[in-house]
Amino acid sequence: MPKKVYRLLLKKENLNGKINNLIMDDRLIKELLSHSKTIAMVGVSSIVENEDSKNIVRRSSTIVMKYMQEFGFEVIPINPFSVGKKIYGQDVLEKLEDIKKKVDIVNIFRPSKETPEITKGSVKIEAKAVWLQFGIDHEEAKKIAKESNITYIANKCIKQEYQRLFLKANPVFPVLKN
Repeated sequence: MPKKVYRLLLKKENLNGKINNLIMDDRLIKELLSHSKTIAMVGVSSIVENEDSKNIVRRSSTIVMKYMQEFGFEVIPINPFSVGKKIYGQDVLEKLEDIKKKVDIVNIFRPSKETPEITKGSVKIEAKAVWLQFGIDHEEAKKIAKESNITYIANKCIKQEYQRLFLKANPVFPVLKN
């Protein structure tokens, strides 16, 4: 089958009904996740003052963080508003450049408009990939990643891709274990 026809068959509609032009090869994602151990998660939520502590387990970023930890990934939370706090046993850092070890994937839970700067930070720390969660994509961030030879994945949930490719499961957000 010609490559152009194959790519057209792989196009899928995103949540907004628009065609997602990023054609992600499952083999690329599987290879990336297979050879990665450390994920910096930018925008992971922590409990804010006067908030019920039960709310943190309902946020998608914390659900994804705990899930990836349960499957052996070290997840480093990045949130400038929660520096010094702990989320699931990990100290929250202010920015990517504060990480003292090699990061394989920078997983982004921030608005699209913030992703070019976060991608620049990913380049500085020499991450292998920038992964933007559902609903997040930005052409400038994509360009920065491409020019720096960093894998760019957008509008996909790292947790759901792990489930689909490694566990052959497709639940959205199953209830977390305590």
